[in-house]
Amino acid sequence: MRVLLVAGSTRTAAVPGLSAAGADPDLRGHTPAADAEIVEYGQPVRSPVVPVSPSGCPTPAAVTRAVRETLGFDSTVVDGGLAEPTAAGTVTVGARPGGDIREDDPVPTAPGAYEAARQFGRKLPEDELLVAESVPGGTTTAMGVLRALGEPAAVSSSLPENPLKQKRAVVTEGLDASGLEPGGAANRPKRAVRRMGDPVLATAAGVARGALETDTAVTLAGGTQMLAVAALLRHDGVDRRLDLATTSYVAADDTADLAGVADTLDVDVTVTDPGFDGRDHAGMAPFAAGEAKEGVGMGGALALARRAGVPMSEVRTSFAEVYDRLLDASDDSG
Repeated sequence: MRVLLVAGSTRTAAVPGLSAAGADPDLRGHTPAADAEIVEYGQPVRSPVVPVSPSGCPTPAAVTRAVRETLGFDSTVVDGGLAEPTAAGTVTVGARPGGDIREDDPVPTAPGAYEAARQFGRKLPEDELLVAESVPGGTTTAMGVLRALGEPAAVSSSLPENPLKQKRAVVTEGLDASGLEPGGAANRPKRAVRRMGDPVLATAAGVARGALETDTAVTLAGGTQMLAVAALLRHDGVDRRLDLATTSYVAADDTADLAGVADTLDVDVTVTDPGFDGRDHAGMAPFAAGEAKEGVGMGGALALARRAGVPMSEVRTSFAEVYDRLLDASDDSG
C-alpha cells in the first residue's frame, strides 16, 4: 500500500474568496509544499508556514499524518506543479505551476505531465495505490474541468459557505477565454485539463491511469477534485471500476452532490467520519463546522484506518498530538 500525494499550484487560487487553504494569501503558494512535508515528516521543515485557514482550521494533512503515525503506510510525493520548494523528496513529471483558468492556456504542461505521470504509474511496484492531492483553488479548477467535459459540475469547498456563484463566474470566464462551450472538450481530457484545470489534476489522472493499466488497485483519495480526476479517466476511455474514498464532511455538503456526480461517473464511494463532531478540541471543531472538509488524502487515510480496524478514537488522539506539534512549529516560525 502506498499513498501518492500530488502537490502543486494554480494561480486560480489567488482569486479572492475562492480558497481557505492558508491564512495568509501571500503565503498560499507554500501550502502544498508544507502539506507534503507534514505527511512526510510530521511538520513543516523548509516551508515558512503551517497551513491553516483564516479561522485557524489546520490543514487536512494533519489528519493524514495522524493516520500514518498510527497505522503506518508508505508515501510518495509527486511534484504536480509546485510554486515553492519543499523539503519532501519528490518525483518530477514535468508539471509546472498552473496559471489562472481565466487565461486562454493556463496549463500548457498538462499533456506532457499526464503522459509522464502515466508511465510512472505503470512502473510502480504496488498492489494498491491511494492517489491524493494538495492544490489551493482546486475545487474551482475541478469545476472548470467538469464543465469542459460536459459533466455535472457540482464541487465542494474548503470554506464553510461554498462560494459557488463566484466559482461559476470564474469558470465561465475561463471557458470564454479558451473558446470552449460547456462539453466542448468531451472525450478530450488533456484539452480539458490544459484549458480549464490545473497541473495536479493532470498529474493525478496520469498516475491513476498508468497504475490501472497494470492492474494496481487504485483509490482516488479525496473529494470532488478527485471526482474530476475520475471524469478525466472516463473521458480517456477508462471503463473499469473506479473507487473514491472521502470524508463525511464532503458527503454531507449538499452543494457538492457527491453521490450524484459519483453515480454519473460510475464511481464507488467510501465515506469515513473521523468523529470530530462534538469534540472540545480547537483543531477538530473547525472540521465539524464545515471548514477544509477534505484534502491531502484525508478521506483515504481515514478509510485505511477503518479497514485496518483502528478505532477513530485512536486516530483522534494521534491527530491531537500532530496538531500540538504543528502549533509549536507555528510559534517557532512566528
